[in-house]
Parts: sequence; structure tokens; C-alpha cells
Amino acid sequence: MSSGAEKIVSSILSDAQGEADAVIQEAETEATSIISEGEEQAKMEKEKIIDDAKKQANMKYQQIISEAKMNSRRMELEGREEVIDQAFTKAEEELRKIASSSSAEYLESLKNIVKEASTEIGGGDLLVLLKEEDVSKIKDSLSDIGKEVETATGSKTTLDIGDNIKTIGGAIVKTKNGEIEVNNTIEARMQRFKKALRSEVARVLFE
Repeated sequence: MSSGAEKIVSSILSDAQGEADAVIQEAETEATSIISEGEEQAKMEKEKIIDDAKKQANMKYQQIISEAKMNSRRMELEGREEVIDQAFTKAEEELRKIASSSSAEYLESLKNIVKEASTEIGGGDLLVLLKEEDVSKIKDSLSDIGKEVETATGSKTTLDIGDNIKTIGGAIVKTKNGEIEVNNTIEARMQRFKKALRSEVARVLFE
């Protein structure tokens, strides 16, 4: 091959090598850029995954804490209710003992119960319903109670013993025609005042 041809071939090869080197350099640069972008994207994705995981963990933690507080409050309220119920049961037992006795305290309470119910009705011809054991305790006092009710209501009042009832104590008072009735038994009074009594018992026990 002549020297001229060799120069031409050498020049072509040199140009081709230069172009190849440039292409390779560009490819390497692009590959580096792609890798860098990929690493950055992977880092961002990783951080996002970690951040999402932290948010979910925090939400779960708050949920667990909230549920624990609710359960604790519920258990506390249930415990209080149990103590209050025990207090009412104890009170009922004590009232049952008092109502089964012939104490002056119970007799006075029984008179007041009958008077209160009779006054609430407005006086008139009334029947007093008692447990059998209480009839003899109050029978002789009905006339005096009637006079007190007359004074309080301005209505002529008579009180007669009616049928026996099953009760811890106290009385039911009603008109003889049965149109009006006031249940002033111990059970009925406790039930009526239970809400207020429950609040008072809770205050005494837990404040």
C-alpha cells in the first residue's frame, strides 16, 4: 500500500477511534447519570417508605394508646359502679333490718311516709297498704296522721288499713276509689331517688 493510502486509512481509523471514544465517553456519562438518578430515586423511595412506615407506626401507637385509655376508663367506671351497687345493697340490708325491728326510728319514719303520701294525694278517704308486721305498729296513729294531713291540705281526711303488701317497709297510700295511688314503700323510694343517691354515693366514695 502506498504511503498516501496508508495515511488515508490511518486518518479514517483515527477518526473512527475518536468517534468511538466520544460515543463511549457519552455512554459512560449517561450511564453514570442514570445510575446517579437511580440511586437518588431509590434513596427518595427508601426515605418515603421509611417516612410512611413511621407515620403508620405513630398512628398505630396513638390508636393503641387511645384504646388503652378507653379501656382503662371503662374499667374504672365499671369498678365504681360495682362499688356503688355494693353500697346500695348494703344500705338495703340495713333498711331491711331497721324495718324488721320495732324501733322508734322506724315507727317515726313510717308515720312520715304515710303522711307524705297522703298529703301528696291531697287528703280525702284513703287506704294505707302495709306489710303485715307494720299494721300493728301504726294502726293507732292513723287518726293523728289524718288530722295532720287535713291541716296540710285543707281536706277532711280518713285513713284506713287496706290489704297487706309484700315490701321491705314503708307504705302505699291510695284513694278508696283507687284513682290515685302513691307508692312510698322503701323499694319504690330507693328506685325514685336512686339517680340522685348514686351521684351522692359516688361523691362520697370517690372525691
